[in-house]
Amino acid sequence: MTQTTDLYSMVLGGLMGQAFGDAFAMPAAMRPEDTWKRYNGWLETFHPGLDDHPAHHGLHAGRITDDTEQAIALAESFIEDQGVTVDGVARAIVRWYERVGGDESSYVGPSTRRACQALRAGADPRKTGIHGDTDGGAMRVSPVGLINPGNIDRAIADTVTACMPTHFTDVAISGAAAVAAAIAAAMVPGSSMDDIIAAAKYGAVEGRSHGEVWLGASINRRIDLAIDIARRDTSEYERIVDMFDLVGSTLMTSETVPSAFGMLVMSDGDLMRCAQYSAAISGDADTVAAIACAIAGAWKGIQAFPADVIRTLESANPEYDFRGVAQGLTKIAQERSA
Repeated sequence: MTQTTDLYSMVLGGLMGQAFGDAFAMPAAMRPEDTWKRYNGWLETFHPGLDDHPAHHGLHAGRITDDTEQAIALAESFIEDQGVTVDGVARAIVRWYERVGGDESSYVGPSTRRACQALRAGADPRKTGIHGDTDGGAMRVSPVGLINPGNIDRAIADTVTACMPTHFTDVAISGAAAVAAAIAAAMVPGSSMDDIIAAAKYGAVEGRSHGEVWLGASINRRIDLAIDIARRDTSEYERIVDMFDLVGSTLMTSETVPSAFGMLVMSDGDLMRCAQYSAAISGDADTVAAIACAIAGAWKGIQAFPADVIRTLESANPEYDFRGVAQGLTKIAQERSA
């Protein structure tokens, strides 16, 4: 059994990793060449959102986006309900949607917006996600992995439940299950990158057997493609451009999730490089980075984070109690691991 202090380090690392990747890659442009020109190479620190970005304009440096906001909303519902429930997830997402003014917000994803509008009209949360095929389920699923250290099958089962209100298609669940399973595997002491990737691919395959049958490429096979690109004998920037061109970085689950694993492997789980590479891929870079850095953070633990990164995240997002949420998730994880 994992010691409580070690478990808290991994849970807080995963939560902070999500926030770090999200905020660090938030100022990326739409294409790698544009991001590279804007920042004269790699991003070295936090930046505000670009004025001409359709979703992130006006966000200050270090600010998280909907990826982490929704992840924390889910985490708070897990703590409140002491587990993952369909009604709890629906309540959490609608609460978040109303708080950010979702009907007018520029950064609410299409699947989440459609589901939240139906939920607010009184629809059954077990049916509102049957057309949700984008990456919203995967971008916010990290707390599911964090409460299931080492229990990959339970992480997958909880992912199915967490996706139901907004992203209950086989492709969306497949991507989200890959992420949750990877985080659950990363929290096993002594786990390797190969262990994490094996868990992700297992989660992708198992997750695909749930939800509405939908259009979408194989997450499992596209993870293989992303890793192949990540390990090519070319420059880092060339590999990132290939990842953008061949795997993709749009809102589609079959693009962002495999690309996130490509960035994770390419950086060997180093948090700063993982965030830098993910920002450089551009497009939906904040989601790629949030996923990749959540896994890396859970694997490395909070001790891997520079103190100034934590200070920036906490000061730029004062309404979020990262440590308190991590403590609540740790309690659930500890009880499940007993």
